[in-house]
Amino acid sequence: MRRATRAITQLYDAALRPKGLRITQFTLLQVLERTGEPMTQGALGDFLAVDSTTLSRTLKPLLRSQWIRRHTGGDARERRVELAPLGRRVLERATPAWERVQRRLRTDLGQRDWAALQKLLTAALTAARSVSRNKS
Repeated sequence: MRRATRAITQLYDAALRPKGLRITQFTLLQVLERTGEPMTQGALGDFLAVDSTTLSRTLKPLLRSQWIRRHTGGDARERRVELAPLGRRVLERATPAWERVQRRLRTDLGQRDWAALQKLLTAALTAARSVSRNKS
């Protein structure tokens, strides 16, 4: 599973590099765009299945580039993140490159295997979250 993940990450990173993005950054921008509202960093980390340190490392260059904005929530400890207008434009310009990789993988796998992979990955994520919760 790790080898496949690394190989697929390399495909997306190569496609997104000319747009100045890595797949981890693209995915984060995509999630913020699809939710349409500010998310707490905790909720964002849970959704992406990344720890707070990794999430903070991914957020820093996006904040510096002004692709996202961070606000303090109702509680001073709560931080909310939202897609900034510049980030929306970056996402729009990068989406065709991401879509080309998606199409190529879907074509190479075939529709049946692509659907099976999506189902299996969802099950793997659910299982990993369950193991993580029970470990605590």
